Amino acid sequence: MTNTPAPVRCLIVDDEPLAHQVLTQFIGQTPGLTLSGTCRNAMEAFEHLARHPVDLLFLDIEMPLITGLHFLKNLPDPPKTILTTAYREYAYEGYELNVLDYLLKPFSYERFVKAIGRLPAAQPVPPADALGEKFLLVKERQGLLKVSHRAIVYVEGNKDYVKVTTATTTYLLHQTMKEMMAALGPAFLRVHRSFIVAAAHVKLLQPDTLVLNDNTYIPIGNSYKADVLAYFRK
Repeated sequence: MTNTPAPVRCLIVDDEPLAHQVLTQFIGQTPGLTLSGTCRNAMEAFEHLARHPVDLLFLDIEMPLITGLHFLKNLPDPPKTILTTAYREYAYEGYELNVLDYLLKPFSYERFVKAIGRLPAAQPVPPADALGEKFLLVKERQGLLKVSHRAIVYVEGNKDYVKVTTATTTYLLHQTMKEMMAALGPAFLRVHRSFIVAAAHVKLLQPDTLVLNDNTYIPIGNSYKADVLAYFRK
């Protein structure tokens, strides 16, 4: 008989309703995680922790009255903590407190999964539907939109953002190219520092360019040429 690991009990501490909504959604769709509660400030979090055991804390930094970092410093036995904030300048201080990760808002589900992966006992999986088809989650005004990997033609990166292009539309995500490549998997190929393409959409391979089925031209970076050739020769 196999023992099923107990779920990781998560507490959200954030004064932003949207952050509660996004984190609740992400926790709910990640195997191995369960939501213990949500708090709007440090005082509510103190009370919750006094009554309920928690394994993982999603903690905002800029909150009224008591900041997240001050709250964390004063916990006698803090749970594992992932900081969730819109401010980059607190990263160093956060890591001095031995936090698991530092999620800069707005963050994607794939980035969330990467942070959860730092938990020794947690083994989250990428989002997939009942048929096993993988997809990206894109934040829209109405909610989180599922974009199937099979619909993606190519991805273009610009600093900490990526533009995901399908046959019909484009989506902008707050994510790095490295994170996007890890999320998409072997059906996609990094061909340039700024471009990832779906191999199934490549029609023609030229010395410095890929031509896609819709006649889009994608440059091949010099440092990626060997990998591109090896990919299509296998």
